[in-house]
Amino acid sequence: MKTGRLLSVGLLLVVSGCGLAPHAEFVALQDQNRMLLEQKRALLSQVSALETHSRNTANRLKLAEEDLALMEEQIGLDDRQLANFRRERAELHRQFTNLATGQATLSPEMNRRLTILSERYPSLHFDPNTGISKLDMDILFSSGYSDVRPEAQRILSELTQVLNEPEGSDLRVMVVGHTDDQAIAKKPAREKFPNNFHLSTSRALAVADCLRQQGLDDNRIGIAGFGAHQPVASNTTDQDRRKNRRVEIFVMSDDVPVVGWTETMPTLY
Repeated sequence: MKTGRLLSVGLLLVVSGCGLAPHAEFVALQDQNRMLLEQKRALLSQVSALETHSRNTANRLKLAEEDLALMEEQIGLDDRQLANFRRERAELHRQFTNLATGQATLSPEMNRRLTILSERYPSLHFDPNTGISKLDMDILFSSGYSDVRPEAQRILSELTQVLNEPEGSDLRVMVVGHTDDQAIAKKPAREKFPNNFHLSTSRALAVADCLRQQGLDDNRIGIAGFGAHQPVASNTTDQDRRKNRRVEIFVMSDDVPVVGWTETMPTLY
């Protein structure tokens, strides 16, 4: 009996030992499975985050490409504008250089016609290199007055005819008055013209009005008065002062820039 009890206890221990081993392994496998599931969830979360980052990066890249395209378009527009500005500056520089170096802006035919006119009338001086005509003051006005003399009106009439010829129809005229440095002393001229600015401008206006009355369109005419401040001689002798009393008629093509004629200097206005 004792021996039987010993065998029973041994078998029970063997059976219990065999049951304990699989249970421990099961628990270990469960723990491992939970760990793997957690790792999977972490990986899935990382993948989702990477996908979101990828989409955001793709959107930013698309926006960057669109901005780059707009910038390239703007750069192209700026380049074209810069090229236009350079061409305009070069043209203005050419025109000013021509004026500064005395190169005429008139056509050869217009130069010829004005030269012939000046040869017929010694009081009309024409420089074919600059396009400047100058009328002697004595033929134009009595001393201290701004009424154009009748004998000068014939010259201005023929000048208008030349300027209205087809080869001169697009030319402009700037009439500029000058005086000597002597104050206006006699009445009634002193009462009418307070100073030489008034007198020089009034004389330029009188010549411009005469040109207009002879048929020159007034939108082709400009006037200016410099008083005694642009002398061509010293003003120390009667002969020099006579040189300074003058009306100049600048004949110029319509592309010569003149401040005040807005269409000739579009960038300024």
